[in-house]
Amino acid sequence: MAFHLLLIAVPVGVICIAVLVSLNRAKHNQLRQIAGPPVHHLFDNHLRSVLDPSISPQVHQHYVSRYGRSIRIRGIGFWDDRLLTLDPVSVSHILKNTSIYQKPWQSRKFISSLIGCGLLAAEGETHRRQRRVASPAFSAHNLHALVPLVFKKAIELKDKWVDLVHMQSEQVDARVDVCHWISRATFDVIGLAGFEYDFNAIHDETNELFSAYKDMFEVSISQARMLRSLVGIYLPWIAILFPDKATRTVRDSQSVIRRVAGKLIQAKKQRIMEGKNGNDLLSLLLASNLSEELAAHQRISDEDILHNINTFMFAGSDTSSLTLTWTLWLLAQHPEVQDRLRCELLSIMSKTTAGDLTDEELLSLYDSISNLPYLHNVMRETIRLIPPVHSSIRVATEDDEIPTAYPVRKRDGSAQEKKSVSVAKGTLIHVAIEGFNLDKEIWGEDAWDFNPDRWERLPESVSSLPGLFSNTLTFSAGPRSCIGMRFAMIEIKTVVYMLVAHFRFRPTEERIMKANVVLTRPYVRGRYGTGSQCPLFVGMSRGGDKERGVTY
Repeated sequence: MAFHLLLIAVPVGVICIAVLVSLNRAKHNQLRQIAGPPVHHLFDNHLRSVLDPSISPQVHQHYVSRYGRSIRIRGIGFWDDRLLTLDPVSVSHILKNTSIYQKPWQSRKFISSLIGCGLLAAEGETHRRQRRVASPAFSAHNLHALVPLVFKKAIELKDKWVDLVHMQSEQVDARVDVCHWISRATFDVIGLAGFEYDFNAIHDETNELFSAYKDMFEVSISQARMLRSLVGIYLPWIAILFPDKATRTVRDSQSVIRRVAGKLIQAKKQRIMEGKNGNDLLSLLLASNLSEELAAHQRISDEDILHNINTFMFAGSDTSSLTLTWTLWLLAQHPEVQDRLRCELLSIMSKTTAGDLTDEELLSLYDSISNLPYLHNVMRETIRLIPPVHSSIRVATEDDEIPTAYPVRKRDGSAQEKKSVSVAKGTLIHVAIEGFNLDKEIWGEDAWDFNPDRWERLPESVSSLPGLFSNTLTFSAGPRSCIGMRFAMIEIKTVVYMLVAHFRFRPTEERIMKANVVLTRPYVRGRYGTGSQCPLFVGMSRGGDKERGVTY
């Protein structure tokens, strides 16, 4: 009997201590002094309001007008007061000081459970060491050499869509899930560019390694369930003892990836030791890691190499495919922009098909594509309006004063004297990437509209925004900014060139909704359970072909 009482008393005591600690932490949290939206009951929170892209633009605008740009919000519990900042000086400070502001352990654990501790999950010296080794692979010179293979896959996708369209009558456009097909193409691209491996996914989805990556990402991310994800993070032993279908799928996929990709790494390493270097990212990464100029303690392990290949597969395929998907969706909604862009693309198109061009000619063609002003503005406007990463979160690893450019309002509505926000160790900070990109006070009243011409006459206030790319936070900023930004732009511009020059896009009757599922993904309203989709009507763009006498 006493033993049974002890079994009950111990967990109850632990819970009571945790509650007391949380209450004490909440009571002394300095964020409680600043303004923020009210909570209506003990377990109320503001997370859906700030994380759901279907309402977050309106929420951010309301919060800024009501509470200022440094806002206290409630997280998952009554003790969890967080900082939501839409102050550019504050965000610049947070993203620059990566030793103080890191990804929370929950985020790192979720990422690591899927793709290992690569650049996305690593922190501190581990991240610096991995970034130092990986950076040479992403130089402008090395990435430029990958242009021909990007063209090859863009042409394959175009040819596949030509077949789909020709299966319909001339009067009926094909209904194409552009999200599905572009995802297959970007997997092919990153497979070849990443480690010289052809998934051939555009033509066949049965490749073992492709299926492993796709199943893992689809089950654990695109079709993820919040409760299941939380259980896996906080109570991992439950998933070990009672694995569900998703858990088994991830385990099986990881087993295939370790086996197949592991062999690729060893084969690549052997070729490099024989003096046979390749242009793919894995070869360049291994060459950098084996360089005599790199001290032994700065090198990374084969396991870290595999984790970063997994990272390149996720970040290099998913973000690009979503940007391309949203680009085509926006162009379908705005036919006048689509027509104007197509005219610009056709203006540089050779009468020789791209498939017949040499590598040197493809490189020259890409140089022309990359300098097209309207294409560049369309790309900038797409990633501003619908950034793949909706928002980010950081945790303070020590007490700090976050500087501000705007007055910080207190709970009573008055402004505090100091121009900073005090945060205690353990405080979570939300970085509203979409919030900055859509801020009407900064971008103008049409900030929520798709308007590529805005880039010709930007408000002066835009220059105050931090960001790696065109004063947007889409590729982040600071030491953890996106290492693959240049490659992403090569891929995005090349694929847009190939598809928009050849096809016209129209919306279907289905309503597409944005959902924040790790990344901002398209779903058909009412069919969330079927996974991410973006159906569009796709037809041949015959006008441009006839005008230029081009044959494809």
